Amino acid sequence: MNYPKFFDNVEKIVTYDELAQFLGVNDDGIIEYTYLDIVKTSGHSCATVAGAYLSALYGLKALYKETLPRRGEIKVEIKNQPREHNAGVVGCVISNITGATTDYGFGGIPTGKFNRRDLLFYGADIETDISFTRLDNGKSVGINYRPGKIVNPMAILKSAISPDASEEDKKSFPKRFQEMVKTVLENGDKVIEVIEY
Repeated sequence: MNYPKFFDNVEKIVTYDELAQFLGVNDDGIIEYTYLDIVKTSGHSCATVAGAYLSALYGLKALYKETLPRRGEIKVEIKNQPREHNAGVVGCVISNITGATTDYGFGGIPTGKFNRRDLLFYGADIETDISFTRLDNGKSVGINYRPGKIVNPMAILKSAISPDASEEDKKSFPKRFQEMVKTVLENGDKVIEVIEY
């Protein structure tokens, strides 16, 4: 698969998934997610996908500090409904990383362990865009994502789809668009706000 090389420079998200270890996926249950992994499952790379990835990266770091995030043991709340501001895309990205699902995920083994359902909520009554909560100790962190501080994705999109867009505008659009995504990913500390409760 050909893809922009900056994808490889994005920090990986490393998690521990006891279910993966239990089922023999690997010996230690450690699962690494790259931005490229998320692009493959999303089918595209944009400011929303990049923001969801960064939200998980920064949120899980704040939630777990020096220990590995425990996939499947994290409640995720999203302020918007799935069709509002592409929150459904955000939820899919974060679901892939955390294992949290609404009602469609793995229901657990017969003992009830490893359930992944009812851990992802849309339209949540929270003050931030996203909230992550550890199931083991109840600690939560909130995340706000503000790409507009450094980029204008809609302006780039409109430059390629407007009626007066030139052939050069259309031709250069994919590269310009991914340069915008690259800028977002390189400036996570500017576009992501972490609030620890």
